[in-house]
Amino acid sequence: MRPVHIALAVLVTAVWGVNFVVIDVGLGHFPPLLFSALRFLVAALPAVFFVGRPKVGWKPIVSVGLVLGVAKFGLLFIGMSQGMPAGLSSLVLQVQAVFTAVFAMAVLGERLGRIRLLGMVVALAGIVVAGVDEGASGPLLGFSLTVGAAACWGVSNILTRRAAPPDALNFMVWVSVVPVLPLLALSLLFEGPARDAEALSGFDWSGAGALVYVAWISTIFGFGAWGLLLRRYPASSVAPFSLLVPVFGMSSAALLLGESVTPLRWCAAALLVGGVALTSLRSAAPRTPAPPREAPAAGPPRDTSASRTPSTPSRPAAAGTGTH
Repeated sequence: MRPVHIALAVLVTAVWGVNFVVIDVGLGHFPPLLFSALRFLVAALPAVFFVGRPKVGWKPIVSVGLVLGVAKFGLLFIGMSQGMPAGLSSLVLQVQAVFTAVFAMAVLGERLGRIRLLGMVVALAGIVVAGVDEGASGPLLGFSLTVGAAACWGVSNILTRRAAPPDALNFMVWVSVVPVLPLLALSLLFEGPARDAEALSGFDWSGAGALVYVAWISTIFGFGAWGLLLRRYPASSVAPFSLLVPVFGMSSAALLLGESVTPLRWCAAALLVGGVALTSLRSAAPRTPAPPREAPAAGPPRDTSASRTPSTPSRPAAAGTGTH
């Protein structure tokens, strides 16, 4: 990868890591389901008028919108509102790679090699350690909801893979249209009209800034830049950068929110990031031998000297290209 694109990949992961701190700030202004609905509303409008028509069918757009937008982000925002720390949320969500691998095996028939199975075991060990740490120092409900959000993310990854959208930004903007009304309905049902009205009436610059960040910077810029990198380079070159998200998430939460990082949490981070790295590996496809060249048809030898022109001489192998 070119240095400028490496810098862009690191910038995107930093944006996504800090996003968890911004979500924590936004949850201080809005109920979780209302905040999630507003996030997708701001992400969809006015961008939906500029990205063009959807480049895939409506079925995958609606499916991913419900699973990713309503289920995944709904559970994540509720979990964080229940006390799940921002830094730990950025870490635990990475277990989505394990769920994705399991669902890919069950739905797509992908095979898991020994290294990927080892990675899944290591990552799950990290989740157990993080759960023990969170159970001793915080509400386990928020932790469980975040793990559920990671599972929903894994399902949406499979749906997105099957849809194979040619334009990640176009796809994400249209996906953002889907969750708005379901999340608003759920907010009115469970959070209540009075609480929603109170949050909207107290709308201030801090809440507006949180909405702009999670909608435009994290979603529009983040997914747009990530999609650009995936169009230029193989996924195996781009995907490992996502392991930087919990690094930026935990460090920014410690610096900006004063969250403490216990020794158990550091241990969980090492296990989870290492396990996800192994789980993300794919076995190299076996090389298929080149088909044998057909033998020339039998017949009298042809004199090709007359047809060979000086402009196309037979060239020997270039010097210096062998192994020294």
